[in-house]
Amino acid sequence: MEQLLLLLLFIPLVGAVITALSGKAAKTVALISSLASLVLALILVFNFVSDSSSQFVVNYPWIENLGINFHAGIDGISMITVLLTNLLIPIIILASFKHEYKNAHGFFALILFMQTGLLIVFTAMDAFLFYIGWEAALIPIYFICAIWGGRDRIRVNMKFFVYTVGGSLFMLLGIIYLYLQNPAHNFDIQAFYNLQLDSAQQGWVFWAFFIAFAIKMPIFPFHTWQPDTYTEAPAPGTMLLAGIMLKMGIYGVIRWILPVVPFGVQEWGTTALILSIIGIVYASIIAFKQRNAKRLVAYSSIAHVGLIAAGIFALNTQGLQGAMVQMLSHGINVVGLFFILDIISSRLKTNTIEELGGIAKVAPKLAIVFAILVFGTIALPGTNGFIGEFLLLMGVYQYNIWAAAIAGLTIIFGAVYMLRMYQGIMLGKTNDLTIGFKDINGTEKITLYILCALVIALGVYPKPILSLSEASVQHLLEQVNQKLISVK
Repeated sequence: MEQLLLLLLFIPLVGAVITALSGKAAKTVALISSLASLVLALILVFNFVSDSSSQFVVNYPWIENLGINFHAGIDGISMITVLLTNLLIPIIILASFKHEYKNAHGFFALILFMQTGLLIVFTAMDAFLFYIGWEAALIPIYFICAIWGGRDRIRVNMKFFVYTVGGSLFMLLGIIYLYLQNPAHNFDIQAFYNLQLDSAQQGWVFWAFFIAFAIKMPIFPFHTWQPDTYTEAPAPGTMLLAGIMLKMGIYGVIRWILPVVPFGVQEWGTTALILSIIGIVYASIIAFKQRNAKRLVAYSSIAHVGLIAAGIFALNTQGLQGAMVQMLSHGINVVGLFFILDIISSRLKTNTIEELGGIAKVAPKLAIVFAILVFGTIALPGTNGFIGEFLLLMGVYQYNIWAAAIAGLTIIFGAVYMLRMYQGIMLGKTNDLTIGFKDINGTEKITLYILCALVIALGVYPKPILSLSEASVQHLLEQVNQKLISVK
């Protein structure tokens, strides 16, 4: 079965090469490749044993004199992110079908190349391999945004690149330091878990990793690259960034901070949690003032990710399980929202809320799917957003009641600005611009119907997702607690 994981990692890479050589058939080839990855990911899910072990493990010597192995595997935590990646990539490609991109073969090849980097990040059990995947995922999204982005793409993309590369350098320093402290002189994740670092060492390693992950998510005050980048990126780029790439930061905190430097978390976790909660309130307030719907959804993403981060640093089962579910739910919802805004923008050449209105009258199908995705985003009971946010708030409540009270504002604020956005775009009277708006059709309907089905299915029956990660989450918390107790 371990060969299946190798196949999963290399299908998108091979698909990227074939797509780059496919000319006009590029989008079809890319979709077939991504669907093959999805089928293989589902096979892994159905063969996955819901315990705390790493499964489908591959471990081959790579650069032996430096102790670097191609070591990858999947446990319940990484299974969620692997499933998310392989589920959303074909949806994002399908959402791009009605657009004609210049050099489309390069565009879709970069998406598949990015998929390879993402999957390496989510399965790596070697820190050097993790870093390679981290950087490999950054390169294609940089070119996607720089070549196919909006008018201000160069300036905005440079800011994004400087932020992310700067954060990566901090992480690389942390990885090298852990390698030098490891008597075995390798980059194996379990060897890093077994290191006995003092609290000062753990403190600076915490920040070396946390800065890199906080930029990626992003968490206040490392967020300033995000709204501009999301706005200027082409729609598939925005979907990749918001739907999947920010989950690299969340996953990194869970996989590489909590078990490696638990005393660093104990000392600085409250600071990280406070920054996360500040980000929730700050981003929500800024979202209220946005006239551009795409920027509004970008700020709402910061607020939602802030709640996920707060749940993680609460360091309890409910918070971590909530983070697992919400990673998947947020990815589905935000991809759907950005796709709908892209549909509106491609038809009307604007996402300014004040210029829109009354679209529901001329596009009732769009109005319904838009409403379902908005309800998922604001965590209406029965939708996918509810169970994740409920568990996250419960986790933060167990940590501190006042932190939970402030973090809970994300639900209230989110409902206000999201519903107000929906009202401004879809309801009221049509105007000269919106009167001729055409309802969704073809691949637009297929894409949005799939996303809405997932919103409802995960909201009504989230147990399979919770079961996937439960044992691994419990094991991770036990590792952290045992390490704290053993040193004391």
